[in-house]
Amino acid sequence: MGLYLLHLHLHGLFRGQNLELGRDADTGGQSQYVLQLAQALGERPELDRLELITRCIEDPCLSADYSLRRETLSSKVSILRLPFGPRRYLSKEQLWPHLRQLVHQLVLHISLQQRRPHWIHAHYADAGWVGAQLQRRLGIPLVFTGHSLGREKQRRLLALGQLPEQLNRDYCIERRIAAEEAALAAASLVITSSCQEAQGQYVQYKNFHPDLPEVIPPGVDLGQFHPHGIAGEDAEICALVAPFLGEPERPCLLALSRLDRRKNIPALVAAFGSSDFLRQHYNLVLVLGCRQDLQLLGQEQRQEWQLLLEAIDRHNLYGQVAYPKQHSRAQVPALLRWVARRRGLFVNPALTEPFGLTLLEAAACGLPVVATDDGGPVDILQRCGNGLLVNVALGGQLRRGLERATAPGAPWDTWRAQGLAAVAEAYHWSAHARRYLQVAQALCGSARASSAHQHLYGGGGSIGAPPRFRKIYAPGQGYAHASLGPRLWLAK
Repeated sequence: MGLYLLHLHLHGLFRGQNLELGRDADTGGQSQYVLQLAQALGERPELDRLELITRCIEDPCLSADYSLRRETLSSKVSILRLPFGPRRYLSKEQLWPHLRQLVHQLVLHISLQQRRPHWIHAHYADAGWVGAQLQRRLGIPLVFTGHSLGREKQRRLLALGQLPEQLNRDYCIERRIAAEEAALAAASLVITSSCQEAQGQYVQYKNFHPDLPEVIPPGVDLGQFHPHGIAGEDAEICALVAPFLGEPERPCLLALSRLDRRKNIPALVAAFGSSDFLRQHYNLVLVLGCRQDLQLLGQEQRQEWQLLLEAIDRHNLYGQVAYPKQHSRAQVPALLRWVARRRGLFVNPALTEPFGLTLLEAAACGLPVVATDDGGPVDILQRCGNGLLVNVALGGQLRRGLERATAPGAPWDTWRAQGLAAVAEAYHWSAHARRYLQVAQALCGSARASSAHQHLYGGGGSIGAPPRFRKIYAPGQGYAHASLGPRLWLAK
């Protein structure tokens, strides 16, 4: 019998198709990552069953898809929606008081089955806390992926002048950090997307050990993201952005993300607006999720829109900046190809970026990039060589980086060719799924056996908390699994 896995992805809006990416700050790249990982795992022969646990939402403002208790994605993969808290949609900051209710439901769900999951994979801090409680109660090994980390967000926002009490009010930041510490204390394995994330961000946590992470970059769906145009797509994209632009035939700088403070979009508008060269030769296209009415957005998104529109007005960029209200996920590859055909650039100006899957999607469509030097883009550009990194925290660096990348003589064609080659060679979901299962089976299998031993014979550490195992290299002997001791050794 094959593997049975349980993945926890609790906030935002999650379904098996037509993800509403960018609808709010909670429905972004994490949702896409989890869905594509599950689909790739569903193709593996080692897998027998994978359940994606998310929240059941009954809200008249939303699609009925999110109230469907079980959604089948394939013969092996399904989404199971469990209700916790009010029926209506809640932001992730509002979910914290209701997570214990989900723990009780999952304990019951697992206990009533004939077999238990081989491991639980928790995505983000809220799921990490739930996964830690399940590990403690049931002894099931835990895999954790933070996606973005509270301490890094706290560090960045404090540097921008926000006060600690404001961060706790707006983001429940201390509660989020405590949940991440709990997840790291319980985890047998941490999956990260980049070396910078593993070595520069997780190290800020007292319960993190450098042997915990495994860096496995995500993949790109090369069936959708490729450089070959499709009939009619140019006209579709022109209809999306041309109404905003006085000279729509110009090359474009494209930013594609949800709109929140970390994405730093108003700074991109200011950089574009302060450059005579960019204003004379380029347009700026901002695809920032979907919206019906700014007044219906969350407070942070409304504030970011206000900053963005003020920057457009301050620099008098009307006719040079497009910011369409609606787009579909299916239009994203066509949009990237449209910008590439105009010899434009993809821009990621985020204050910090855990990975940056959109950078790979741009590369797969033949579009060079300019990106933040904080986070996953460092790994991507070192591997792909398809653009420039800039320190967006230093005044003027983003503008100067964009000017260098667009200057006459910039190696646009070389960047394009290198990005296309590297993505095809190194970034695909089948390789990610294969490596994921190799690592998790080895570590979680050891943890599962140790947990069973502890339940039978007792032992150090908390109940159901097996010691961690990790591959240790011994010169002349190769790799062997060695115990890193019980989890309690991590406390400082």
